[in-house]
Amino acid sequence: MAATQSLSWSDLPPDLLGLVIKNLPSTADRVRLRAVCHPWRSNALQFLPPRLPWLTLPDGAFLRIPDGEVIRMPLPDGARCHASIDNWLFLMQSNGECSLVNPFSKAMVELPKLATVWSQDSSNATSGLHPSLYKLVAPLDSSPDSLVAVLILDEGNLSTVCICQPPIVTDTSSTRAMHPMQVFHDVTFFNGKLHGLSSWNKLFCDCGGPTRFYLNNYRTVAFDVFEAALATNNRQWRKVSNLGGQVLFVGRHCSKSFSVVEHNGIQGDCIYFMCDYNPSHANPLYDSGIYNMTTGVISPLLSETMALPQQHHHGRWCPTWIFPADYM
Repeated sequence: MAATQSLSWSDLPPDLLGLVIKNLPSTADRVRLRAVCHPWRSNALQFLPPRLPWLTLPDGAFLRIPDGEVIRMPLPDGARCHASIDNWLFLMQSNGECSLVNPFSKAMVELPKLATVWSQDSSNATSGLHPSLYKLVAPLDSSPDSLVAVLILDEGNLSTVCICQPPIVTDTSSTRAMHPMQVFHDVTFFNGKLHGLSSWNKLFCDCGGPTRFYLNNYRTVAFDVFEAALATNNRQWRKVSNLGGQVLFVGRHCSKSFSVVEHNGIQGDCIYFMCDYNPSHANPLYDSGIYNMTTGVISPLLSETMALPQQHHHGRWCPTWIFPADYM
């Protein structure tokens, strides 16, 4: 009897704790569970599969996939999201100040004023155009103070690639251009080297996103996926019919792949996509979905019965994926 009375909630066996967690789909409930005590916080990690990414909404909120829960977190006032890297948001203030912000840990890393860096190029300064798209990439498993490459496209679809390394001292002290005579539509790090995809589907290496989607009346109807045969001498694109147990999340501002075994209930050989070519559309989920490469069928990201709260388009955020870290 004395031994029974000395037991506490912290003594709950890990396997029973796992059963409880699996029946708590709400993020808020999981946060409360892990806040009970240190053993629950540490033991809960082994029962939490990596979460699917969230989708940023126009008003600065986040949409969780696939249950449709809308989550709001405090972020710098007046900041606008232009892109993301994993669990970091690329935010820009009205005065041009740029930063990477982790909304889960509240960490912040300063970046150069990229619009200023872009305009310092003489050809950009005299073009009369303005930056229209930003995409940031960093080496795999990189820390916030590692290299960050920024692809900037202007309104004429001309590109500039800047490479910086936080912490930043001045706007231009640690930036440089990559292949200035080429027009890039995408960039990525692979095996520690920066690669750029040109408008003619040529892959340039400086030190994947080879996914193209086809639109019919501004609706996505199919995907073709190509793999860069970097290990062969001819180094050509090779069309593939499956993703080899991977699932892709693609977008103009952020793309990433995962192994299916890392996620419960996720079917392999699928591509998650969003409407990031028409940010003024009233429905943030317009032309978004899940494309199954095996069946060729597109299903919605969320159930059609789920209703999103009304979105305000003033100060619009761009649609992008953000991948939650273990912040709970």
